Amino acid sequence: MPAEAVRAIRERALPEGGFRSRVQGGFRSDATAWAVLALRQAGQEAELWQEGAASLAAGQLPDGRIPVSPQHPEAFHPTPVAVLAWQGLPEFQTASRRAVEFLLAATGKHFPRKSDDPAEHDTAIPGWPWIADTHSWVEPTALTLLALSAAGFLDHPRVHDGRRLLLDRQLPQGGWNYGNTRVFGVTLQAMPDSTGVALTALARGVPRAQVAASLEYLHREVSRLRTPRSLGWALVGLSAWGERPPAAEAWLRACLRRQEVAPYETESLAVAALALCPQGGLLPWEGGTM
Repeated sequence: MPAEAVRAIRERALPEGGFRSRVQGGFRSDATAWAVLALRQAGQEAELWQEGAASLAAGQLPDGRIPVSPQHPEAFHPTPVAVLAWQGLPEFQTASRRAVEFLLAATGKHFPRKSDDPAEHDTAIPGWPWIADTHSWVEPTALTLLALSAAGFLDHPRVHDGRRLLLDRQLPQGGWNYGNTRVFGVTLQAMPDSTGVALTALARGVPRAQVAASLEYLHREVSRLRTPRSLGWALVGLSAWGERPPAAEAWLRACLRRQEVAPYETESLAVAALALCPQGGLLPWEGGTM
């Protein structure tokens, strides 16, 4: 990871442990989990990421979830990222196990699709939502699949259902968006970041033929991407399938230089930094899926 990326993430660190989402502001569990992931994979700032990992554990609720904030326990989407951040750290084994148990029990709202429903995806497949008591969507489902796979649940029925959900939400022309395919008879557009995270979660879980159109979509789009989240996830997704473009590092370094004008939020910065690491993926340590 280049020095400018480490420096930018370090600027978000709080004296009491954990990270902000932006240069100014208070603790955010999602920003902290992403910062820990990026710094761990880069082998940088051990004291900061260890304090960040501890702050995530300190904020864990009794049922195992990691909320965005104590005031909003229904927003539990940082939980799978925390599991990834703790992966391979013995001192957080208990916290990780509790979080995994929560994820295995949690689900979005699912229901049989009616013939006149405006959305055409299979609404009955169980996955994971951003917010409790809402429908399941692509990114939280994909991140949870990565977390559960890393924790040793690669063949769990919930993981199989999550893969089914992602394949069902894949657009006919390739790629994914937040989670709809056709609405009111109109096919929606793919988004590079959603496509990257979905492809990362499906790597080593489905045959390439089932996602070939999505890989082709990213190859067409990636050289035009300029934002850290879209470019970072596109490259992580391609790298997960062994298809990292030769120019990836140059694109990422140019992208990171642009934050001098407008600083990136921590999650976006971390995703770009993860894509810059030699593996180009999420989990270099033993037990990971990359």
